[in-house]
Amino acid sequence: MRPSDYIHLTLCMVEFFQGTGTLWSSEAAPDAAPRAVEGQSVGPCDGRADRTMKTQYYTATSLDGFIATEDDSLDWLFPLGDPNSSGYPEFIADVGALAMGSTTYEWILRNAAKDSPEAGPVWPYTQPAWVFSSRELPAVEGANIRFVNGDVRPVHAEMQAAAGSKNIWIVGGGDLAGQFYDAGLLDELIIQIGSATLGKGKPLFPRRLLHPVLRLVSVRQIGAGMVELRYVII
Repeated sequence: MRPSDYIHLTLCMVEFFQGTGTLWSSEAAPDAAPRAVEGQSVGPCDGRADRTMKTQYYTATSLDGFIATEDDSLDWLFPLGDPNSSGYPEFIADVGALAMGSTTYEWILRNAAKDSPEAGPVWPYTQPAWVFSSRELPAVEGANIRFVNGDVRPVHAEMQAAAGSKNIWIVGGGDLAGQFYDAGLLDELIIQIGSATLGKGKPLFPRRLLHPVLRLVSVRQIGAGMVELRYVII
């Protein structure tokens, strides 16, 4: 499997299909108990999703709440599914702009370069991307990337203008997503939980969110190794 396949797996955060999933949805009413729907999806990779623009933190985590090991490895994630069966193309088609931190950016560059070590890394997005960093980072020739730092609010306004009616994807890491939450700009958490524990590592979302901040709107089993939880921030 090529490293670029792993990039698609990781950045779509593993909405792969290893059999028929079970979806729980509370879309009938905000306070209704979730109901089971077999063979259907209202997840972020589903073309029938709400077309209103949202700012979404879409990621995968271990069962004990870490998105990567202490040395930023995602190797724990790769055995959990086949990226060739993912819904990544449908998901990314609904993304109009994306943001990430420097660690995520550097991980993408390292792994993209493995596919073409002589030519250098190939940036996997056509959408404009904003990379938050307090230090200078290498650029990718021909990629639509802006390097920024500081307050997320003016950057979010630029992203909205670029995205139009499409969604804004906060790729990671967890603290950057937390900064968008702190500014009142994060609409949804879409979290795939993998059947693995890391013990320690980079936290999923280093913020304290207590009821009723999060409303669970769907739960979906993805094969034998993952479950997807989708929360609306209220």
